[in-house]
Order: sequence, then C-alpha cells, then structure tokens
Amino acid sequence: MTTLPTIELLERTTGCCTPIPTPLSEVEADSISNDFQIFAHPVRVQILTALAASADSVCVCDLETAVAVKQPTVSYHLKLLRDAGLVSYERQGPWAYYTLNREAVTTRQARIRAYLEGWG
Repeated sequence: MTTLPTIELLERTTGCCTPIPTPLSEVEADSISNDFQIFAHPVRVQILTALAASADSVCVCDLETAVAVKQPTVSYHLKLLRDAGLVSYERQGPWAYYTLNREAVTTRQARIRAYLEGWG
C-alpha cells in the first residue's frame, strides 16, 4: 500500500522549480565542446607545445620522434589540429613542415577562459 506525501513534503519540494539561468544555445555548446575536445588529448597537447616552443617550422619527422606514439597516430592528430585551424603545414619534397597558428590557439584559449569565468 502506498502512502500519499504529507503537506509538509509537498511544500519542501516546490522549491526545486526555481528558474535557472538560460543555458548555452546548442551552437554555443557545440563550439565550446569542440574547443575542449581539441585540447583534450595528450598527444595533441604534446604536438602543440612542441610547435609553440619552436620559432621555426617543425618537420613532421621531428614531431614523430618527440611523442611516444607511432607515425600513423601522429598523422591522425596533426590532421585534427589542421582541421581545427590550430596548425598549418607546407610540403617540401617528401616532408611536411608544421607551424602553430598562434592566433587561432589564442582565440580558442580566450573563448574557453571566457566560458569558464562565466561559471564563477
């Protein structure tokens, strides 16, 4: 047999329906999620920090030796970073030379920072 809630219980539970701030739009949520995802993998972070530390373009062969994964994995992460606009490359013969798109990285960092500051 079930019992009905008491009036006291009903009064306490009505407070759960207070208005909440408007959440991010679907587009904004997707954008910030993509920002977090691109920086979320250790290999991508290693690649980005290696490129950030270099004043010149870095040969893909040097990136492959800088991280502890095999070449196909490095290529996969470089493609994701290119698609995100965070790195660019130039082919010279059989080699590709990568550079960090510092402006794009700064823009993403600022967007993440602004989003997180909104939490405080």
